[in-house]
Amino acid sequence: MSDLTQQAGIALSGGQFDDALALFDQARTAEPENAAAHYGWAECAFMRMTMDMADDIPAALVMRSYKKAMTFDEENLEYVSSFANFCLDCGRIPMAIKEYLRLEKMAELNEIPVDDTLFEASRLIVEAIERLDRDNPICKPWLKQALIWAVGGLGYTVADAVETLSSE
Repeated sequence: MSDLTQQAGIALSGGQFDDALALFDQARTAEPENAAAHYGWAECAFMRMTMDMADDIPAALVMRSYKKAMTFDEENLEYVSSFANFCLDCGRIPMAIKEYLRLEKMAELNEIPVDDTLFEASRLIVEAIERLDRDNPICKPWLKQALIWAVGGLGYTVADAVETLSSE
């Protein structure tokens, strides 16, 4: 990790979003393939959007920065998870689900448990669907996926959950 990226991380952890954004941007310029700098900039911009309710950075730029980070560090589960959360926050449910599915597959290949992350994702997906219309047919597959992750997060397989719910 470069000095600029470390300085930016310190500024970010101190809530100095403008300073952190500038430092991450300098790091991205100095090292265009620095995944941590792209990710840090995207995370900082996302935090600024959600915590400070700032809307001066277009979501498309944040999305592009997340994607660059994932391109330069394809195995980083944190990047994929954060990007999926960002997509949900922007109301891009299908893209978020696609990224969570990618996260699930990556974690499975590396034998890393992500049930807690997917359980939380299921809650966020249901919240996003509630902002739309749960009865809309387009939401059905999204709800189904959220339920599968919720059940998994509780330690059940789908079959076990069905059996448990149908027994007396």
